[in-house]
Amino acid sequence: MLRTALFPGSFDPVTNGHLDLVRQAARLADRLVLAIGTHPGKAPLFDAEERRAMIEETCGALARASGCDFACITFGDLVVATMAPAVQTVFLPASPIVRPISATLVRQIASMGADVSPFVPPPVAIRLKAKFAGKSGR
Repeated sequence: MLRTALFPGSFDPVTNGHLDLVRQAARLADRLVLAIGTHPGKAPLFDAEERRAMIEETCGALARASGCDFACITFGDLVVATMAPAVQTVFLPASPIVRPISATLVRQIASMGADVSPFVPPPVAIRLKAKFAGKSGR
């Protein structure tokens, strides 16, 4: 039986914490689906297509290297409701070293022109630097 893991989140942007969870999930599942949550009332830093590109480049490559099938989708509704009792929820905490890293914290640090490379994969750090170029006064 194929084991599929669903990893929902905003991924705005992808962090090293996300990568840690992808590594863990890829060991447990045959197929990993990262689901980018979209909400009309929220204004993300990166649009859904930018987030999908970051996910494919970082998380997708990592999952596939582990032999796990990978997909990235977007969703705007509930992830799952009580109407799906067959869905089993497994909580995977991030490793202690990356647990405090949140996308919100990364965005705040980047918006001040500081180095976010300890917290995000290199392609994401490049995108963040470009996104905030000229906005921080540096």
